[in-house]
Amino acid sequence: MPSRSDVITPALLRDWALPVPTGGKEARGTVLVVGGSRFTPGAVLLAGVAALRAGAGVLQLAAAESTAASLSIQVPEALVVGLPETGDGAVRGDPGDLLRGLVAEADVVAVGPGLTDIETTGELLRLVLDAAGRETALVLDAYALGALSHAPDLLVGSGRKVVLTPNLTEAKHLLGRDPGDDLDAEAVELAGRYDAVVSLYGHIATPDGRAWREESGDAGLGTSGSGDVRSGLLAGLLSRGADPAQAACWAAFAHAVSGQRLVPRYGRIGFLARELLDEIPYTIATV
Repeated sequence: MPSRSDVITPALLRDWALPVPTGGKEARGTVLVVGGSRFTPGAVLLAGVAALRAGAGVLQLAAAESTAASLSIQVPEALVVGLPETGDGAVRGDPGDLLRGLVAEADVVAVGPGLTDIETTGELLRLVLDAAGRETALVLDAYALGALSHAPDLLVGSGRKVVLTPNLTEAKHLLGRDPGDDLDAEAVELAGRYDAVVSLYGHIATPDGRAWREESGDAGLGTSGSGDVRSGLLAGLLSRGADPAQAACWAAFAHAVSGQRLVPRYGRIGFLARELLDEIPYTIATV
């Protein structure tokens, strides 16, 4: 029997209104994105800008040092820190005290966009968990999910605010098998197994078994960088004060509907991930 979940609609979201912080940028929180490699700096850029578009007050990017200068020019709103690289251009797993200090001060840390080495990502993930405050929210994506699948008890019982954002390939690694057709059920299983909120292709689940599904997503979202946008969007919503399940539901809806808004201009499969970014604030504001 298929799992039961609530459809994410504008009415549901209006009854679950996002926090609207008052005051300066600090009230909207600091998002730190840890990711990138010499060859994939764009993933960090997309996630970071999405976090700002979703309402984060302060953005910090930590990426491979060879890309830091370029990122700082392309995202002038962000503090950009270069991290040591391996010979292959991946971020090293021992980046030193600078990253540890940034993690300790951040309200939300997104780990994974653009990382390319599973072993060093595992080391980075442990550093983040060790340095992050108990109230720091975490978004784990891409290679960070692969690293988590190698240490499945890493989050269990921690009480941390964590959202996992797997695609089907990453879900396969986390489950240890191919996902079935009932993605509601798979999201619920993952949430319970890893003790975190899970957002799996618009299917949201919490460790206690609550579940929602977003039905507006279309084929155009299956494009390079789209997942990075979704992860950053989630981080930005967490930064402004949403709880993990709320942020995951709002992010799934805003991601999907932002894609819908691009269809008249570019067709169902012609838009780019970076074009989603400018649609995010309007989509959120008009729910």
